[in-house]
Amino acid sequence: MAFLLGCEKARVEFPTKTVFEDVSLGLDEGDRIGVVGKNGDGKSTLLSLLAGIIEPDEGRVIRTRGVRVGVLGQADVLSDGDTVEHAVVGDTPEYEWAGDARVRDIISGLAADIPWQGRVGDLSGGQRRRVDLARLLIGDWDVLMLDEPTNHLDMRAITWLAHHLKARWKHGTGALLVVTHDRWFLDEVCLSMWEVHDRTIDPFEGGFSAYIQQRVERDRQAQVAEQRRQNQLRRELAWLARGAQARSTKPKFRIDAARELIADVPPLRNTLELKRMAVARLGKQVVDLTDVSVRLGGKTVLDDVSWIIGPGDRFGIVGENGAGKTTLLRVIEGALAPSAGRVKIGKTVKFAVLSQHLDNLVKLGSDRVREVIGRYSRRVMLDGKEATPAQLLERLGFTRDDLNEPVCDLSGGQKRRLALMLILLDEPNVLILDEPGNDLDTDMLAQVEDLLDGWPGTLLLVTHDRYLMERVTDNQYALINGKIRHLPRGVGEYLELVGRTTDERGGVVASSSGKASASKQTSTSAGEQATGAASKLSGGEIRALRKSMASAERKMDTLRGKIEGIHQAMTEADPSDYVKLGDMQKEIKEIETQIEALEEEWMEAAEALGE
Repeated sequence: MAFLLGCEKARVEFPTKTVFEDVSLGLDEGDRIGVVGKNGDGKSTLLSLLAGIIEPDEGRVIRTRGVRVGVLGQADVLSDGDTVEHAVVGDTPEYEWAGDARVRDIISGLAADIPWQGRVGDLSGGQRRRVDLARLLIGDWDVLMLDEPTNHLDMRAITWLAHHLKARWKHGTGALLVVTHDRWFLDEVCLSMWEVHDRTIDPFEGGFSAYIQQRVERDRQAQVAEQRRQNQLRRELAWLARGAQARSTKPKFRIDAARELIADVPPLRNTLELKRMAVARLGKQVVDLTDVSVRLGGKTVLDDVSWIIGPGDRFGIVGENGAGKTTLLRVIEGALAPSAGRVKIGKTVKFAVLSQHLDNLVKLGSDRVREVIGRYSRRVMLDGKEATPAQLLERLGFTRDDLNEPVCDLSGGQKRRLALMLILLDEPNVLILDEPGNDLDTDMLAQVEDLLDGWPGTLLLVTHDRYLMERVTDNQYALINGKIRHLPRGVGEYLELVGRTTDERGGVVASSSGKASASKQTSTSAGEQATGAASKLSGGEIRALRKSMASAERKMDTLRGKIEGIHQAMTEADPSDYVKLGDMQKEIKEIETQIEALEEEWMEAAEALGE
């Protein structure tokens, strides 16, 4: 694969911190790399370094001549006074961009519902993000560097973006470098990972699931002292192998390897025990919604909704931006009276709400963290054990130095973790979380998930993070056109529903006149793209590929059996017969090479099928 760009012995130093020390790495044609690491370890700095936005203090950045690099930062570069059209396509004449099927598809996928002649300054945060993404993606880039591209996007937009990036370049061409805390997105899009930590960068083969597995194995073999971190990673693997429908198409041999690692790991949650404890704290009634409707500004947000939320229920709520999820939460907690219908809240219910804007921290101002936790002497029950405020802080990644920081000076991720801790210390029995994963890195998300696993109460979660949704909730519901709908098959079923809705409507692309024109034949909906390459194959080709995958699995099983037989023979052989033992070891290596070739064959067939 051709080299595109990279750095050699790079050192990056800021006035108070050295971010990178002697880092050498490269980006080749065909690379699809996810960047993970703790907040503040330098993920965004790495993108800026490789993109040429900042210069290294030592070493150098290398770029092949003529390589075109497109960068999406966490803050957009849009002008408030621009129209949406000018922000996306610039001064390009309409007949040029409208005649390009790729550009039409990007605009349809990201900006179909945004007024084409509207001002950028009048857009919401999510709409601005989609406009900025569309602006970048219509460009012709050899390398795309995306910093938190899924921020402010709903699940349908995230799914569309994942499919677009997978199909954007031909196999073995182009390169993608993406920083995101969305683990489903990393698994869906990335073929390898870079972990940023301790002034260096470690590469890993495979997506996020493979990265987690390799980290566990690395830590296990090295017998590191961080036993708690290792256990958390092993629990993460338990989720990957046991629960998520989104990973049901992962290679069987990968799942089997994960299961071997987690054979002794207990279930993520003792559901029956948590239910029992929740009933003891809440009684039998929590919140009942009966024929509830809400109308705001002449628009029906909730339409005749009836929903029973019981003790110990762990519900996830999904829906597009503006669908009314936050309104639904406000109705449930009694902060908003419905226009029609009845909301009955149990007498023992004690709500706690973690809002997107962290309202419970505003009053703390410049109070230092140690002063804040000093006001709490009580202990809370988590996972059947008592925990002090200091222990909670430690579990949520706070250090001794952090204790002297004013709350107003904390990073976004630290504020979100502190807000969650203060909510838990108030000992609510109904917890409402609105986008709790914002600003958290993947390691800290895992810690928060572990914390919520042992929380005995009713949990309502709104998030666009698909992995987080399926990880901490037991049932998912969709808010579509004002109605609540149960999703027995999880988020995947929701995406199918909204995909069918898009197909029925047809894609739309806004014209320069401000009117929407039908583009059903030329644009591809998110639901259609979800079928991937398989939609372009004939029935015979699909059957042949599936037959090839099944054959490869059978052959791999047979070869693994042969390896086990050779190992058994080696234990029974004469230990002084070095020639025979050497021949056996050589045979094992040859079989392992055959298995690797079959794995490649399996993966190629799966990729062709879009799995």
